[in-house]
Amino acid sequence: MKKVIFVMGVSGCGKSTIGKLLSEDLKIPFFDGDDFHPEHNVLKMSSGQALNDDDRQGWLETLNNLAKDQLAKNSCVIVCSALKQKYRDILSRDIQSETKWVHLSGSFEQIFKRINSRPDHFMPAELLTSQFDILEHPKNALQIDISLSPEQIIKTINKELMATSEFGLFGLGVMGKSLCRNLANNGFKISMFNRHVDGIEEDIAKNFKAQYSELSQAEAFDDISAFVNSLQQPRRIMLMVNAGKTIDYVIEDLLPHLSENDIVIDGGNSNYVKTKERYEYLKTKNIHFIGTGVSGGEEGALKGPSIMPSGDRDAYDNVKVFLEKISAKDKNGLPCCTYVGPEGSGHFIKMVHNGVEYVEMQLLAEVSTILEALGQNPDDIANTLEGWRTTASSYLLEITTAIFRKKEGDDWLVNKILDKAGNKGTGNWTTIASAELGVPSTLIASALFSRYISFYKEERLQLHQNFRTIVSSEMNITTNDVLEAYQFARIINHYQGFKLIAEASNKFSWNLNLSEIARIWTNGCIIRSTLMEDLVEIFKETTNILTNSELIEHINQYKPSAKKVVSQCVLNDITTPALGEAIQFLNGITTTYASANIIQAQRDYFGAHTYQRLDDDSGKSYHTNWN
Repeated sequence: MKKVIFVMGVSGCGKSTIGKLLSEDLKIPFFDGDDFHPEHNVLKMSSGQALNDDDRQGWLETLNNLAKDQLAKNSCVIVCSALKQKYRDILSRDIQSETKWVHLSGSFEQIFKRINSRPDHFMPAELLTSQFDILEHPKNALQIDISLSPEQIIKTINKELMATSEFGLFGLGVMGKSLCRNLANNGFKISMFNRHVDGIEEDIAKNFKAQYSELSQAEAFDDISAFVNSLQQPRRIMLMVNAGKTIDYVIEDLLPHLSENDIVIDGGNSNYVKTKERYEYLKTKNIHFIGTGVSGGEEGALKGPSIMPSGDRDAYDNVKVFLEKISAKDKNGLPCCTYVGPEGSGHFIKMVHNGVEYVEMQLLAEVSTILEALGQNPDDIANTLEGWRTTASSYLLEITTAIFRKKEGDDWLVNKILDKAGNKGTGNWTTIASAELGVPSTLIASALFSRYISFYKEERLQLHQNFRTIVSSEMNITTNDVLEAYQFARIINHYQGFKLIAEASNKFSWNLNLSEIARIWTNGCIIRSTLMEDLVEIFKETTNILTNSELIEHINQYKPSAKKVVSQCVLNDITTPALGEAIQFLNGITTTYASANIIQAQRDYFGAHTYQRLDDDSGKSYHTNWN
């Protein structure tokens, strides 16, 4: 991968000397940034005046364009003081992934003595002091002690910057392997690790590397120490291992080999509470921890997933070039990756993403069952779903259509699949989090419990014999009724999912941006859809999508069909828990005087829990002796 290496530091640190030696050693072009100052800057400096930020702006942009032009042909070395972070941001604009920083650092006394020992050079102490005063130490640079000899410095740069890997991936399961290939395809030099277990897992990383040409420059390891030492500092290590205790075991295995300011990224489906605990624990070790939701499955991880990182903002800035580069891109070409917020917020929104996904899958399963009851075979169902893409397009609708077309022999494969749905825990966590936060995510719970019911296959077969079911050959609904019921329930599902995120943001002071979350879910992830694209704009105006005039109109249009479909399914003993709950929830959330008054009276009767009165707005609590 081509690189531009910026050698930076205060005047007198030896930038030009080291830059020229490095370019000769690497056989790549060398440029001294001072040679590119405009005449105005040269005249100002010649008169003894210091340059201000406005003077530097055009000069820094010129060097940025120089770097871009050179990268089209080759790597290069550019020397430039670049003392402030905002200067470095301009220099690396649009080429962050190809930019490497070398900071030649030394003490004031060391540099002052060195610069004034030169026969043709004298720098007043005040001028050097002013440079040290504005120097903002770069966090992403290779730090080089200028007390080393030039030969030692070049050797260090080659060892630490050119020969070492930029990014480490720990765990080569399905997702880990796809992310490795994605990183390599985007030009990053990576190190890959997978554990060694005699007779079970042997040479996994080595064999994986040999399998794909894009991994030819990658390093493969099954020894943790060698893996960690192969990485540039601060090290960036992404864990793609099973959530739970395994994460903690891996962290403990890594810790003895890590250094201060190294960054560990958990890219699995971890519980957000555990992510917060790990974040706090590693902070005591001076190690940064980033909890990152990754959605898109095997294909998404390879071609571009949706990525939801959270934790320390500075640590994210150190890894964002990698995560943003490998992520999917939205319709405007922006990465479907953004800094979500602090602590475990990234894993929280990934958890909610999966909860919304549970419902979207359940709804498609329900409407497919209804279409089958209307007499459609799998090919017919596929054709019907295909026709819905113009008004209700989504990734899950797409793949469900493909599922119903797939045949094995003379029969459709879907008819041969055992009707027991599994889950990996995120639906459970979403439901638990909803209960803990007091948010009615009723569709997510309904979809989760539907999976639980499906798992009781033997009991379902037994109980089927005990109870009569009635399925009419003529259901009084059309496929358009089913489509509108589906669209109705999807709006309610997205309302509930984002409501849960908004309430968590308020509770934990995360300050989450709902529009930005919707945006990174418009591509790469499992729940991407045209509805999600609409929500990006809607959330710029409100945090409650049921107050949006367009969605209000849709809800009012679709609700009659939803009621009709669900009532027909009830009459014909067809199970539609998610479709039915969508109606029940909207009825509940729009009821001006709910039945909760009766419940509160009951609580006061048996437990003296008290109640408040409609005719007293003071907030006073009342208790009645009901006997």
